Amino acid sequence: MTQFMASSKFALVALLITLLATIAPGRAEEAAAYVIADSTTGFILDQYKGDKKLPIASLTKVATAMVVLDWSEASKSDLSQVATVPDAAAQIAAGQGTGLQPGDRCSLRDLLYAALMQSDNVAALTLANHVGQAIGGGSSPVDSFVIQMNALARTKGMLNTKFVNPHGLDNLDRATPYSSAADLARLTSYAMGNSAFRFYVSQRERKITIFTASGQSSYLLRNTNELLGINSIDGVKTGTTARAGQCVIISAAKAPESRQEGEKHFITPRRVNVIVLGATNRFPLAQSLLARGWQLYDAWAAAGRPTKGWKPAR
Repeated sequence: MTQFMASSKFALVALLITLLATIAPGRAEEAAAYVIADSTTGFILDQYKGDKKLPIASLTKVATAMVVLDWSEASKSDLSQVATVPDAAAQIAAGQGTGLQPGDRCSLRDLLYAALMQSDNVAALTLANHVGQAIGGGSSPVDSFVIQMNALARTKGMLNTKFVNPHGLDNLDRATPYSSAADLARLTSYAMGNSAFRFYVSQRERKITIFTASGQSSYLLRNTNELLGINSIDGVKTGTTARAGQCVIISAAKAPESRQEGEKHFITPRRVNVIVLGATNRFPLAQSLLARGWQLYDAWAAAGRPTKGWKPAR
């Protein structure tokens, strides 16, 4: 019986690999780089130029949000506290959908929604300025915050990453910020492990409150991630600049795998993350990579989830 089960498992793996050979990976010419990864372990299932250093635009805000959330948890700071938009926001406020201006006030929670859902640059800067004041250690509050962003990157093994601001604009500083698809896969695995972050990026719409000199106003945020809700996609973030091109991170989960081994019952989460950088048409490409990602995940899982020596079929 044991021999039969072993041979059946081998046959299943062989069948999955054969099927994968008929599924074309994302066409490389459609993006500067991409990575498909298991979110739970961070294992890379497939990649194209995954370690290449590239501008990442507003995907930067994933790191911004995680520094804020980590600080809030470590310091027991309430995200309902209100932050003031700094004067430095004047140079990036033009064209902002929320209309945040220097002197306006907004809760940290609503600023997180604005930064992650609608990619508001002023919201990201305001978060950095407020939290950076509490953290200290840099030449300015925002500098203190960016130091923490890069510290987070180092702790997550993001060796091809350098953050220079909290919003991802790449035409304001002398140094150009960069990361890689593989590094962003590591960051995304960490971020999607945080329940608060998962909730923020899964929202299609959210009304926030802004306090201005003339009184209180509301603004309805709309998520820039057009793939939310399609094929169980529940995050994560979009980004676009002239240098970076079209960028997107998406994440999707399926029902956890449940298995019994003797008296022990094991539950294994199933979530796949896709990172696309410098795409010509990011959403269709990300969708096709996610479909391939689930096929690869099934083959990898059937093989026992090896951490070394496993390569996707072509």
